[in-house]
Amino acid sequence: MTALDIIPEVACPPTDLWSDEPPLESDLHLQQIIILLSCLELLWRERSDYYASGNLTIYYKAEQLKKRDFWGPDFFVVLDTEKRPRKSWVVWREQGKYPDVIVEILSDSTANIDRNNKKILYQNTFRTPNYFWFDPNTLELQGFRLIEGQYQAISPNEQGYLWSEQLGLYLGIFDRKLRYFTADGQLVPTPQEAELQQRQAKEQALLEKEQALFEQERERQAKEKLSQKLRELGIDPDTI
Repeated sequence: MTALDIIPEVACPPTDLWSDEPPLESDLHLQQIIILLSCLELLWRERSDYYASGNLTIYYKAEQLKKRDFWGPDFFVVLDTEKRPRKSWVVWREQGKYPDVIVEILSDSTANIDRNNKKILYQNTFRTPNYFWFDPNTLELQGFRLIEGQYQAISPNEQGYLWSEQLGLYLGIFDRKLRYFTADGQLVPTPQEAELQQRQAKEQALLEKEQALFEQERERQAKEKLSQKLRELGIDPDTI
């Protein structure tokens, strides 16, 4: 018997795990997650150093696989990682990285867990720097910043927006939806809003161009009319 024969076999937890999240609570939850995800992807379209997803399982310890004790935030962002599709977020496969930002969409069945159990988990285990929750029905918005290991409530600005230093953006309510705002308070558009803005900008530019051409033609006609009048008076307009 050799030394290798007596070394116990080490069982490594799997890494290629599918997400195991339940269906979303309502259409409002789905719409809200799509807004958060699509707006960030549009704003950060030149970046490839982050991962964002919604209603996706985060596997953070091997015991989960036995107890089926899974936690999947409604929306989360991990910074300084590779942007690529994933079946789930497996912490031990991602160099031990946890989300830097988490947003939970409250519902009657999950609000108590989101405000208590998940808040404690995100604070003590995930150590997630920014945690927010939003109720799409009551429009309750609350945010927390991790300071010395404890979540401290984020104070809203004059507009009621909450600052996320991790995203470099505010989170606030617009048209009864949770939206991003830039540091100077500008609404981050959805892809549909951005497309509409671009179309309106092109239409405005075309209108201004047509208006300029109209003004040029009117000036030309006025100049031609004046020249004709001068000729009738025996005056050569080219000598004036």
